Amino acid sequence: MDRKGRLYGLGVGPGDPELITLKALRLLRAAPVVGYFVAKAKASKGLGGNAFGIIEEHLHESQLRMPLVYPVTTERLEPPLSYETVISDFYDTAAVQIAEHLDAGRDVAVICEGDPFFYGSYMYLHDRLAERYEAEVIPGVCSMLGGVSALGVPLVYRNQSLMVLSGVLPEEELKRRLGDAEAAVVMKLGRNFDKVRRVLDELDLAKCALYIERATMANQRIVPLDEVEPMASPYFSLIVVPGRKWSA
Repeated sequence: MDRKGRLYGLGVGPGDPELITLKALRLLRAAPVVGYFVAKAKASKGLGGNAFGIIEEHLHESQLRMPLVYPVTTERLEPPLSYETVISDFYDTAAVQIAEHLDAGRDVAVICEGDPFFYGSYMYLHDRLAERYEAEVIPGVCSMLGGVSALGVPLVYRNQSLMVLSGVLPEEELKRRLGDAEAAVVMKLGRNFDKVRRVLDELDLAKCALYIERATMANQRIVPLDEVEPMASPYFSLIVVPGRKWSA
């Protein structure tokens, strides 16, 4: 029986090219096919996206580059189109394309910024393919950890608990959860930033909250929370509410 290819989900870190692990780098270099997610606007200009930029220098000419082009990212869709339906169809199609290589016996490494299983796009391919093919996931440094390192602030002390929240949550739900948190990271800001800052103000947490954009990337930016322009906050930004300092 012909050997099927193996699927790899490679976490390549939050942006700094030196934060890729040795294992991910070894498997990346060995893979005959390298898949990477990229926004339609960047793909139309021949660009490869953030994750691809991290690993491009490590690829060799014999490797097949396989762009997985998002049909939508953050733009609003006119009815009857819905983001959930369009993006689900995209992952279905991408899984079929990858399966063709796996069926032909070619290993496929799909790279993912940060960690594949921490808000990573790879996980949706894994859900569709891992029951039919051998799959291995290599963890990566996620943006949350890259962010606190760049900010130079401990996240949780001793027995404190950490809450990771999506800025997409409804305002009252976000307020309830942040109000219960000992330490928190709010991700997926973008156009949700104003709502999140309003909640932090209401909970009297804004004074200890820290904001960072594109952590560990070349264009990283740390800005005081009250100076952030709401409509200019990018998707790759997060807010950290560190745990109360504990002296050992």
